[in-house]
Amino acid sequence: MSRRALVVTHGGREEAVHATLDVVRELERAGVEPVLAAEDAVAADLPAFELAVVLGGDGTILRAAELTRGTSVPLLGVNLGHVGFLAESERDDIGEAVRRLTAGEFEIEERGTLDVRVIRPDGGVGTGWALNEAALEKVNRSRMLEVLLEVDGHPLSSFGCDGIVFATATGSTAHAFSAGGPVVWPDVDGMILVPLSAHALFARPLVVGPRSRLAVEVLERSPAAGLVTMDGRRRLEVPHGARVEVTRSDVPVRLARLTPAPFTTRLVHKFGLPVDGWRGRPSAPRPTFPDSSEAAR
Repeated sequence: MSRRALVVTHGGREEAVHATLDVVRELERAGVEPVLAAEDAVAADLPAFELAVVLGGDGTILRAAELTRGTSVPLLGVNLGHVGFLAESERDDIGEAVRRLTAGEFEIEERGTLDVRVIRPDGGVGTGWALNEAALEKVNRSRMLEVLLEVDGHPLSSFGCDGIVFATATGSTAHAFSAGGPVVWPDVDGMILVPLSAHALFARPLVVGPRSRLAVEVLERSPAAGLVTMDGRRRLEVPHGARVEVTRSDVPVRLARLTPAPFTTRLVHKFGLPVDGWRGRPSAPRPTFPDSSEAAR
């Protein structure tokens, strides 16, 4: 077998074990060698692969994104979780999903990511990235985080809060959504900032363009230091006097899409939104025009 497909699964669940066996069987039937990723796998330790199948919820898909970001590999998510917003297929459709993936019957949807830099007072710099969000939160749960918000090199406001969420359009339905941020359609190329429990009159969610630079400084007088967590997986310490800068990354994550379902339909399906009674826009009556003889009169 010359073709290889990475298989990333949620370990420890019986359903995931059975689903993984089904995927392996379908891949081998299509002449594709399955490569199972260990829990602590890194891209450098894996053989080259051209496809990726992920079995689990959004957390598992975010783990797989670490292994495929920066490559041309399309990532197909099969939902075994509750919402599975990033997943393309459900458990019952696994055979057909793998068949279509290996046959090339899919489209690529590129999802933008964030570049994150933490500049410490001593001049040291930590870097990371996020597909969903980078969440700056206080280390000491009983103390407040005092921050100053900056947009495109200009100060906007300072306030006390529990933290700040920087999100992509993809992440607008994750942590940012839970914090009261807007739902942003995936084709909107921008970034979202959502304050968490802010003590300020002006502390509303912000949506900025793709070329903007968002920054938050943890003030020296802040009762608590901070910690920025990217997609719930990677962390950087943010001490007093440090600065967190977030920009749009040039490196996307590539998702395999099997159906052209609109994002609105995905929202309704994943969140179980009530749409009973919808009739849609009625067809407009066909216009009538007078014939030439009538027009002449």
